[in-house]
Amino acid sequence: MSDDLLDQIRIHGMVPAHIAVIMDGNGRWAQERSLPRPLGHAAGMAAVREVVEGCLDAGVGALTLFAFSQENWQRPVEEIEALMALLETYIAKELDELRARGARVRILGDLSRLPRSALAALDRFVAETADGLELDLNLCISYSSRAEITRAARLLAEEVQAGRLHPAEIDEEALARHLYTAPWPDPDLLIRTSGEMRISNFLLWQLAYAELYVTPVLWPDFTRRDLFEAILAFQRRDRRFGRVTA
Repeated sequence: MSDDLLDQIRIHGMVPAHIAVIMDGNGRWAQERSLPRPLGHAAGMAAVREVVEGCLDAGVGALTLFAFSQENWQRPVEEIEALMALLETYIAKELDELRARGARVRILGDLSRLPRSALAALDRFVAETADGLELDLNLCISYSSRAEITRAARLLAEEVQAGRLHPAEIDEEALARHLYTAPWPDPDLLIRTSGEMRISNFLLWQLAYAELYVTPVLWPDFTRRDLFEAILAFQRRDRRFGRVTA
């Protein structure tokens, strides 16, 4: 049971306003069991539910999940097709529960390469959870942080060209307003599963001062208890943001 950890989180009081997660290890989980890689991705759906429900229970305001990167388009066609089908399955299975729990879904990324059926499912997902007030659930799909920053720079250049913005007005705040994540504060906590020590082109701008938590647990095995352990570790950190504590 994870209730004991949730009680500790509530005693400490300081809960991350925004958690980002690199959901890594699906393929390795399947390989260890001599299963096809798509079955590892399917097993990871249970972990998504665990983390979403855990964030709702802990009072986290925003959760951003790295679901599919632009680099993932280079994977075998069969695996990509399985992932797109799995995305539609996840939406069909989880939509009603997420809506009932007050989660509001947003999709972050370049969706131009997604199949029509997946786009339709995502549109429905966003529209039918639009009234959620308890948790903003951001799914990064066909996402690249470098591409996101490049897009923001291009949008700023277009504003300058149109005469709506002076170059001297371009600062960090101006660029941040053009990122996909503009409606939310930067993540306080980044969780990466499977033990890999890298951030894989994920939220490069936004993670500047995030606390990093890397666990060897493979994503399909990640539970609500693992999430709560990460939050407790975050609560024990001394966040100085470059300053010196008196």
